[in-house]
Amino acid sequence: MALDSGTGPTPTAADLASVVTPPIAKRVPAQRVHHGDVFVDEYEWLREKEDPEVVAYLEAENAYTEAETGHQQPLREKIFDEIKSRTQETDLSVPTRMGDYWYYSRSFEGKQYGVHCRCAVDKPDDWTPPVLDAVETIPGEQVLLDSNVLARDHDFFALGAFSISHDGMLLAYSVDTAGDERYVLRFKDLRTGENLADEIPGTAPGATWSLDGTHVFYQTVDESWRPDTVWRHRLGTPKDQDVRVFHEPDERYWVSIGATRSEKYLMIWVGSKITSEGWVLESDDPEGEFRVLLPRREGVEYSAEHAVIGGRDRFLILHNDVVEGVKAENFVLAEAPVDDVAAMTTLIGHRDDVRLEDIDCFADHLVLSYRRGALPRVAVWPLTAQGYGELHELEFGLELFSAGVGANPEWEQPTLRIVLTSFITPTQVFDHVPATGELLLRKEQAVLGGYDPNDYEQHRDWAVAADGTRIPISLVRRKDIPADAPNPLLLYGYGSYEASIDPGFSVSRLSLLDRGVVFAIAHVRGGGEMGRLWYEHGKTLTKKNTFTDFVSCARHLIDSGVTAPDRMIADGGSAGGLLMGAVANLAPELFAGILANVPFVDPLTSILDPSLPLTVIEWDEWGNPLEDPEVYEYMKSYSPYENVRATDYPAILAITSINDTRVLYVEPAKWVAKLRATATGDAQLLLKTEMSAGHGGVSGRYEKWKEVAFEYAWVLDTLGVGDR
Repeated sequence: MALDSGTGPTPTAADLASVVTPPIAKRVPAQRVHHGDVFVDEYEWLREKEDPEVVAYLEAENAYTEAETGHQQPLREKIFDEIKSRTQETDLSVPTRMGDYWYYSRSFEGKQYGVHCRCAVDKPDDWTPPVLDAVETIPGEQVLLDSNVLARDHDFFALGAFSISHDGMLLAYSVDTAGDERYVLRFKDLRTGENLADEIPGTAPGATWSLDGTHVFYQTVDESWRPDTVWRHRLGTPKDQDVRVFHEPDERYWVSIGATRSEKYLMIWVGSKITSEGWVLESDDPEGEFRVLLPRREGVEYSAEHAVIGGRDRFLILHNDVVEGVKAENFVLAEAPVDDVAAMTTLIGHRDDVRLEDIDCFADHLVLSYRRGALPRVAVWPLTAQGYGELHELEFGLELFSAGVGANPEWEQPTLRIVLTSFITPTQVFDHVPATGELLLRKEQAVLGGYDPNDYEQHRDWAVAADGTRIPISLVRRKDIPADAPNPLLLYGYGSYEASIDPGFSVSRLSLLDRGVVFAIAHVRGGGEMGRLWYEHGKTLTKKNTFTDFVSCARHLIDSGVTAPDRMIADGGSAGGLLMGAVANLAPELFAGILANVPFVDPLTSILDPSLPLTVIEWDEWGNPLEDPEVYEYMKSYSPYENVRATDYPAILAITSINDTRVLYVEPAKWVAKLRATATGDAQLLLKTEMSAGHGGVSGRYEKWKEVAFEYAWVLDTLGVGDR
């Protein structure tokens, strides 16, 4: 099948032959002056997105990238076909019960997007999900929303809100057709299948119904794309009559709204990177006033869920405040009366080796999500007439895995939906029965073409950083690859925002593994795999630990004989792209190539400009270089763009999107331009810009597969194993 790069028609041989030299960006010196430091930025002119010269430059870069990689086209097609052939394209999710219906989504061969459906519950007391036919028409099936229809005639499509009213009669949904994360909110009457006249543009992606279905609460964003305001919309009234129920003026805070599973309360949450605050309203009074749960205090984070314990309404609160004189870095779980949250008592105390992450409340049990040993885990805590039963952790018999709570919308349900995966275990959906301890497998992700998990192995290794810290590394490979010589390896890293890169199965990754490539994840500091302090020791003025940890992991894999510098590629995206840029400057000799997706490689320029999207809220993550000279100097010392030097770099492929509102396209554009003007040697330096997409890249599953095929073909070709 014909396969293009996602940026336009596939160039002909004549087109490719005509592109023989890389584009050279013109130099227009612009001064940036802060704290007495003068930085001359010669490529800042590329920020003018609407300038035809900028667009022409990006298109020239795309043409050059295609010229340099055009010989990989057959390999791209092969990888795309492998992903497609292993994927059960016509499929459906495990039905989830809510009210009188089973809800599920369908995918169809040849269609880019999912289709949301439901069917009626036959027996009120039956919680066993129906086994539905993925191919045949299901009697009584109702199509709620077909994203393929909504995406028609659009180059980009993303579904934001998808929220059913409590009585099951109305649907609130929102769409983004530009990639800029500004959504249009609409409403559908599920009894007639017709859209209501109400339409609200410029919203953030979520929507929350009032209990009686008369109102919807939604959010809007400010000029920096920060969700800052919650609105109440009464169905059937014009948008200009919507009521602003909450506004957060502090630019460090994001605002969200939702409801407790019990449906008793609506909750507004306000959070910065280090501080949070909750506001609550009884859901049967949608036009009432929200009240604060616990007033915000700098550096204190908390969340709250409604539970009924021993017949009494309670809020269960996860927080990291001081308990018995010690800061609860990894959080504790407390219980409090709903009308006096400050009068809380601790249920689960602080542990250095366990990071509490979430509490889910049901009528007769609680579910605790946490991580220990760099793995996410789940425990069930039964509720009794007197209070709490005995908490027990669910076991799965795997060395590496990710376990989490799935879709469980109902307050009273006899089963608990659990999702499990690993590097070699296709995603499994279970229903756990708390009353009996049973774990019922409802579905395992189908992998076509004879996939056998016994052909692969996963394990945990550890590198040692310069300061003696042990850094976990996860690895997966085929069992039959040679063990007596270094193997080609793709080393992935992220390391920011306390985000954890957990074990997970990937159909597309098989195209690398089956060609003898080892896949590894460096769980560097700045992520959350090893608890809150793991994050704290890789942010602000300790951020360089993230970069040096990754280098330590790479050196460990080389020293232990797993791979070699000419056989290893580093991979990361967004803040992980910052990691890639920093590593390229720190240790270019360790890698054959670097793949950087939407890379945050000009962080100092961005964080210095409060008018840019998301900048102010980022100061808690990176520091505030605008006000603090020490932060300025520290960020300047690691900024990939500002530290490009005259040395031999590995091959670099940077991928970005012109409508990205999180990491602007200009960052990788400037980075590649400066690399090309400064680096020595003849390594391949490529920039690929999606001209109709946002931070998440292209939309549609086939387009995403093409993008993965493009990246993997480059990886394999750079490693010299493209012909395997």
